[in-house]
Amino acid sequence: MTQIKVRVPDADYHRDLISCQVACPVHTDARGYVRAIAEGDFEKAYLIARGPNPFASICGRICGAPCEAACRRGKIPQVDDDGRFVSNDRPIAIRALKRFACEQAGPEAVSPDSLLEQFVDFDPPVAARSEEMAALLHSAVAGNFKKAEGEKIAIIGAGPAGLSAAHDLALMGFRPFVYETEPVAAGMLAVGVPAYRLPRDLIEKEIDVIRALGVEIKCGVTVGSDISFADLREDHSAVILGVGAKSSRSLGLPGENGPDVFGGVDILRSVSLGEPLELGERIVVVGGGNVAYDVARTVVRQIAFDSARTAARLTKTSSVTLVSLESAEEMPADTIEIVEGDEEGVDRLNGWGPVSIDRDGLGKLVSVTFRRCLSVYDEDRKFSPVYDDSDVVRLDCDTVLLAVGQSPKIDFLSEGGEDIKTGRGWPEVDPETLGTSAPDVFVAGDLAHGTRLLIDAVASGKKAARSVYRFVTGREIEEHEVTAHITLEGYKRERGYESIRRVPVPVADPGARLDEPGLEVETGFTRDMAVTEASRCLDCGVTPVFDGLRCVLCGGCVDVCPTECLKLVSLSSLAEAPDLTAAITNSIGEDEALNENSAILKDEDRCIRCALCAMRCPVDAISMERVTISTHWRSL
Repeated sequence: MTQIKVRVPDADYHRDLISCQVACPVHTDARGYVRAIAEGDFEKAYLIARGPNPFASICGRICGAPCEAACRRGKIPQVDDDGRFVSNDRPIAIRALKRFACEQAGPEAVSPDSLLEQFVDFDPPVAARSEEMAALLHSAVAGNFKKAEGEKIAIIGAGPAGLSAAHDLALMGFRPFVYETEPVAAGMLAVGVPAYRLPRDLIEKEIDVIRALGVEIKCGVTVGSDISFADLREDHSAVILGVGAKSSRSLGLPGENGPDVFGGVDILRSVSLGEPLELGERIVVVGGGNVAYDVARTVVRQIAFDSARTAARLTKTSSVTLVSLESAEEMPADTIEIVEGDEEGVDRLNGWGPVSIDRDGLGKLVSVTFRRCLSVYDEDRKFSPVYDDSDVVRLDCDTVLLAVGQSPKIDFLSEGGEDIKTGRGWPEVDPETLGTSAPDVFVAGDLAHGTRLLIDAVASGKKAARSVYRFVTGREIEEHEVTAHITLEGYKRERGYESIRRVPVPVADPGARLDEPGLEVETGFTRDMAVTEASRCLDCGVTPVFDGLRCVLCGGCVDVCPTECLKLVSLSSLAEAPDLTAAITNSIGEDEALNENSAILKDEDRCIRCALCAMRCPVDAISMERVTISTHWRSL
């Protein structure tokens, strides 16, 4: 007989149930703000979303949403009328709901009854909102730890990692100074993410709050030329390197070094800053990730230069072809990027790798030669492409944009950073502290973990800030977690919530996007749409709890379960495991026969928290309990 493997609930069991919160690098309680939206409490939803994340509004638009990938709603099996499996359900649109909450009560809110306007008369409203939010943040951490004494901390790079570090350092009592080489703050958010995905005024509103906390951001200052790294270390108690990987990576192809070949990141920066941009009529974009699509979709839009300076447009552009090594199914770009790129006219060629960039006798770019890629990864999913050199294609073009990865520039370390060990152009980093070989120098963002999601950069910035606190003050700071179990009397759910299908996020018409290149593609949920989508949340913090002393093993809960997540089995059918043996011994003793005793098994991936089992139980052996997990940092 096949033995059933089970997990006996332990201290981590209920934490793991709230999979969206576990998956978030900063542990945002997505379940909390989604359920708050379902209940119509939008201000509460915003405060939950904003608590651990200084870029909540921005994440509501461009986060890679690891919380959605982990969402249990996406694991619920769907069956047809005959009971046959069709597919799994789709996860909650958590990112879009975060945007909605921020629009209702965050720095972008404009309604007179928005959260912060309840506390102060706004004139001007944006400045007052920033000051009020800063005050709320300071009060939220009051008493959690002994504050620093205003020591100066230097942060190189005003991207999401650097600004997140500065945000937390200011709350800890430090004086953060952020040095940014670009003329604007926010790093790749401002010069890499296109405006059609992320409005520039929204970036400014988020940064205004960080400035209101006491962070000084110095734009247009390049460390290594305007100020030396040695001077920064001399004048500050600690330094955080958050420069990011902003330099386009080359491929080393024949013909690559020459005119009309550009890095994708460089193109995005030029467009964002309104710098002159000379592109041809037939453009090839090499790459298959989100940056490649940002590049291709930006060029397709023929984004205007700064009209006040040149009033020029990319009027010559007539075709954009994106060529990726991966097949359509393997492309690392988000599916929505691929779909919207197709809608907007990006020609796509999958499964080809570049061989050479071809030029005529005068050095003019004429084409790119590609060879068929048979496979991209080996059996261990490591990058190891295999090609068919006999299957070759040439694409005629006059501009090539390479979007195949980025690398950092840390040459400023040559003066004053000689004690910082590096390897292949990256500093060596302690993954636990984000410290370098120099005791007063830490890293955040791409330098800490390579190019990842925006929320990963935020998490690393906050982590670096905590390490700086330990280094400068000499005091330990640790995460304090509070888990609460609350029995819910009269628990009920929205009618028909289990059958509601995911609400599509509204988007602008493809034609309108091209007519108005800066038009935001996603238009966001209306109130009714947001409440409907939020009501799909299974509220995984709620779970039925069984009292074995009351249970009479009638099987009523198993019979009534609509997803068949409960099963009544003999103890003898369970696979042996130390924790299971201990649990059985504590319950029935060592001498009882296993085949004479039973257990109720619960498949968490199928449970929809409907409470029918609790309603059906004739002896009240089942109760619905909510588990909440909150964390904050405190000094010891």
